[in-house]
Amino acid sequence: MTAFGILSYGAYVPRKRLSRKALFEAVGWAQPSLKSLAKGERAFAGWDEDAVTMGLEAGRRAVEGSGAPPASLLFASTTAPFLDRQNAGVVAAALDLPKPTHCADLAGSQRAALSALAAAARDRSATSLVVAADRRPTKPASVMEALSGDGAGALLLGPGAPCAELLGTGAAYSDFVDHYRTEASHTDYVLEERWFREIGLADAAPAAIAPLLERCGVAAEAVDHLIAPLPNPALARAVANLLDIDPDKLADSLFDRLGHAGAAHPFVMLANVLDTAEPGDIVLMTAIGQGCEAALFRVADAIGEHRAARRAGRSVEAQLEDGASEENYVRFLAAHGGVDIDWGMRAERDNRTAQTVAFNKSRDLYGFVGGLCRACGTAQFPKSRRCVNPDCAALDAQTDYRFADRGAAIKSFTEDWLAFTREPPLVYGNVSFDGGGNVFMEMTDFAPGEASIGAEVEMRFRIKDIDAARGFHRYFWKAAPVRGGADG
Repeated sequence: MTAFGILSYGAYVPRKRLSRKALFEAVGWAQPSLKSLAKGERAFAGWDEDAVTMGLEAGRRAVEGSGAPPASLLFASTTAPFLDRQNAGVVAAALDLPKPTHCADLAGSQRAALSALAAAARDRSATSLVVAADRRPTKPASVMEALSGDGAGALLLGPGAPCAELLGTGAAYSDFVDHYRTEASHTDYVLEERWFREIGLADAAPAAIAPLLERCGVAAEAVDHLIAPLPNPALARAVANLLDIDPDKLADSLFDRLGHAGAAHPFVMLANVLDTAEPGDIVLMTAIGQGCEAALFRVADAIGEHRAARRAGRSVEAQLEDGASEENYVRFLAAHGGVDIDWGMRAERDNRTAQTVAFNKSRDLYGFVGGLCRACGTAQFPKSRRCVNPDCAALDAQTDYRFADRGAAIKSFTEDWLAFTREPPLVYGNVSFDGGGNVFMEMTDFAPGEASIGAEVEMRFRIKDIDAARGFHRYFWKAAPVRGGADG
């Protein structure tokens, strides 16, 4: 019998970590109350990452080896870079999905990811990729800065043999304001936590979750994993108590090593649960924000097969273990746009995007699709009418050849401390790809002195540059080191 649920899943946690102790040491003179949060660390995205690039990375991991492309892609975020350009379309283009793929953005609430999941589940005959990512802007020295973390998660939903069967979804709205952010404010205004705990949770959580459990015929005590994506453990326990679920069933909030990843946090926590769950386990995933949404899953036998087929280092635990600690608070602020650095005259250039060229070369730039010569087998980027092999030079013999998912190695490189980049040095050079092809490109996530000839790299979709005058993010692929950590 065909079931409907999670066919595959993926999560992405940026490698950079800010020590909360370092944060407190930098701003504790102004905010001594932050001392209570000065433990563990929070993940933060580099300057060339945003909700789109992180979501794309989680989505790639969810569709690895999945075969047929999804019929739709839903992108959930409260911090998507574009307000009136479809962010889901950028993710779809970077995945090189077919043009008829239905794409949509969902925003406006911390439960946007579960709203997207519920929308995708309405048609149980189709496969959908649901992606959630957030990079929340925060005021320096604020509680939100310490609580938050950057990250992304993705679920491939559809009929077949899922690794977790979707039993049902539930929702209840409530125009309850515990925090909010506007275009004018840029960062969140947060109200008293007790107001949220005593009124907001009690109003929203039971109204959505109790009917869901009843419809699915699942008793509260049968829940093995409760995902309550709240940064404060006391708030998560309050949710469990409201639902008569044993607090010991609460899933790891990941606060000490990640922070709260906004709308993406339920998916990241779910990925972490599925990384270790046993077949038959009941998982209740919740999201709270102006109401509550929930999804109920039963882990299936296919979970073991999924984990065995996954590339090493893809589990949430492996990514958390592979973090690179940052003790320099100013470097964190620079990456998050919290401080306006004088980058010197080399940064004084107009990098306006030629939209006509970007449209005509969209598949080259976003899909990283080059050409493979049918006559001699030479791979090249970009694709052109004539083969670059001088011994061949065949005309109109190119077939599409995607470089984004191929292994590669550094052929040559330069660490340039004079060229402008928001995170010096600028590392670039020649990268040779498995199966052929050589591309001159930027590199990312390398510490100074870390790059070397022959080092294995993998492709990461990143911000190429930011047109500060017009607020436009331009994207391309960069070479990043293959860390090769084992899954937890």
